[in-house]
Amino acid sequence: MSGLIGKKIGMTSLYNADGQALACTVIQAGPCVVTQVRSEEKDGYKAIQLGFGEKREKNSTQPLIGHFKKAGTTPKHKLVEFKEFEVEHELGTSLSVQDVFEEGEFVDVVGSAKGRGFQGVVKRHGFAGVGGQTHGQHNRARHPGSIGACSFPSRVFKGIRMGGRMGNNRVKIQNLRILKVIPEQNLIVVSGSVPGSKNSFLIIEK
Repeated sequence: MSGLIGKKIGMTSLYNADGQALACTVIQAGPCVVTQVRSEEKDGYKAIQLGFGEKREKNSTQPLIGHFKKAGTTPKHKLVEFKEFEVEHELGTSLSVQDVFEEGEFVDVVGSAKGRGFQGVVKRHGFAGVGGQTHGQHNRARHPGSIGACSFPSRVFKGIRMGGRMGNNRVKIQNLRILKVIPEQNLIVVSGSVPGSKNSFLIIEK
């Protein structure tokens, strides 16, 4: 599994050969620096660690500063390991978008969904609310309604759909086609939408 770390730029649309407008997402993929090389002899598995996004040295810990200096690079904001990379890379190598991706390939994109905070059952689970607005139902429009029996079993079963924190989950969208590669700006354009808000970090896997 090879790939790069990227950042969501935003959404746009492209036209295909039939004149249909395709919704797509623009992602800045790289450049990423190889900050560590895992080996079978030392670590028990083969992988490379990539770093992406500049970070000020005063906001990094001393162990991480030494870790980055060993790779001959500045502190990075995001670190991700990729196993089974197609080509072996040395410590400190910089990888850009044209080194990994080509137009027409399919990729998986991993990101954190937008955080919605604490939400009720109507928004979180699609409940319809309780009844109409008449016969005393003046303040129950978006409430969950009954959540269980009374004297038996005298408790609420686990897993009942109720209000709570919504969003901010790790989400993977699979099989997105790369519609366009812009190597000069390290950009790729993929079909469809990807999780997260603008400028959020993404993991693009092949």
